[in-house]
Amino acid sequence: MRLRRASCVVCYWYEGEFVAHPYPGPEPTAVHPAAAEILSAFGEWVEPAKAAERLDHLTPATVAEAVEALFEAGLLLAEDSPQATRDAEVAQQWATWSPEASFFHYATQDLRYPTEEERQRLLAEGCGQDFPDHVLFTGYPDAPRMLLPRRPAELRLPYDQVLYARRTHRDFAAEPVALDTLATLLATVFGPVDFIDSGHEVLFRRTSPSGGARQELEPYVAIRNVDGVDPGVYHYNLREHSLELLSPGLTDKEAAHLCADQDWAGGAAFLVVLAAVIDRMSSKYRNARCYRVSLLNAGHLGQTFALTATALGLGPAQTGAFHDTAEAERCGLDNVGHTPVYVLAAGHPRPEPENGPPPARLDTFSGSVLHRAAR
Repeated sequence: MRLRRASCVVCYWYEGEFVAHPYPGPEPTAVHPAAAEILSAFGEWVEPAKAAERLDHLTPATVAEAVEALFEAGLLLAEDSPQATRDAEVAQQWATWSPEASFFHYATQDLRYPTEEERQRLLAEGCGQDFPDHVLFTGYPDAPRMLLPRRPAELRLPYDQVLYARRTHRDFAAEPVALDTLATLLATVFGPVDFIDSGHEVLFRRTSPSGGARQELEPYVAIRNVDGVDPGVYHYNLREHSLELLSPGLTDKEAAHLCADQDWAGGAAFLVVLAAVIDRMSSKYRNARCYRVSLLNAGHLGQTFALTATALGLGPAQTGAFHDTAEAERCGLDNVGHTPVYVLAAGHPRPEPENGPPPARLDTFSGSVLHRAAR
């Protein structure tokens, strides 16, 4: 029988042990670091005895024992086995994004969810030092602040009109955004709607869904062209409906650079950086799958932002392409417990956009694959 090491495997140190984590499928296994050397001898299909010749500084018995253990752990695969076929399929399908995206996707699949009794116990233990606190609001009490107007801008367009008018804009006019408009947008998307009793603490809800109502996404506003507001990077304090100045100044060139040097971002009146406050989520949910939920929550907020901006007559945009470290530094984030995950933008749309995509024509459809038979 010929064996080959799994293509889809990540190794790491965790709590003092060397862990080999194949995916999808078998559980991670703590192995001796020397296992990496043995696995390196199985880079292609090979019989164990032949592979042992490459490891001549180890006894055949040692190699045989290690091979058996690595095979049982799913780190070595048998030729023509279902496991080998699946491994090859996953490796090919996810090749462009591997190993980071494929590992995260499969390593957070099929988790055992805690029972209600276990959840209650974990929440009760959350008061201990080993569990992070859940802090409801973020604020910068020493920062200069501007209290925003509470008179709402008009938000009465019919839902169908807003929904079908929503488009991502990449061309913005030079006209500044009114302060009332920005205030309404921030309050509608990020402000509390009401407060609820979770059984352990008070939580608040927004106009967008949030897993467990943890509201772990915090808005930071990089303002370039808003009436009555100096350019700079602000935190939107949603408890007091204010802008807290974190660092002054913002040019169109810097705005574009922060968004991975996308020129269109330099024309937006303002950017909103959504930063994940990790403790708000991890104080309740203990497994890594919950980071998926944070990313989904960012998408929910992004959609509400886009629809609300459209209803206010603005052109919304959004991007996952940005310079994380530079973005975090500009917002005063530590990029550890507070880290940027999404960037939203808006401004008055240019009447005659230059960068909008043209409508699809007959020849576009003719050259496109519209369907494929399901596997």
